[in-house]
Amino acid sequence: MKIDDTNIDIIRELKQGKKSFKRIADKLSITENTVRSRVNKLQEENVLEICGLVDPGKIPGHRVVIIGIKLSGMNLVEKGREISKLKGVVSVSVVTGRYDLLVNVLFKKGFGLLEFYTEEMSKIEGVGSVETFVVYKSYNLKVPYIL
Repeated sequence: MKIDDTNIDIIRELKQGKKSFKRIADKLSITENTVRSRVNKLQEENVLEICGLVDPGKIPGHRVVIIGIKLSGMNLVEKGREISKLKGVVSVSVVTGRYDLLVNVLFKKGFGLLEFYTEEMSKIEGVGSVETFVVYKSYNLKVPYIL
């Protein structure tokens, strides 16, 4: 699917997820049907997902942790996909630098670092080392509520 300027404008307008297609159409001077059909196509192509996001810092007992993972092998994409399916994982990125993967994880009371490492990460073979970064304060961080 070709992503043109109109698609980008629609995506930008959907940053406020509850904005109606009519309001977006009026602002962009296009028809409501154009907005609807493009949004549907963007969703079908997995370019766009509309969901509610939360600020974990404002939900009592919740916290985000970033984990840097160094793998013992070079199967970065396969391991990234595998880790992305673990409980609490918001996102996994294959990166350059000191780590092979950066993982964002959402925790809550009763499911924290200990549970994540012993119940979830222990399922993954080929992890050479990990470094955990607890997020104490964040700005503009919103995540889907996946727990």
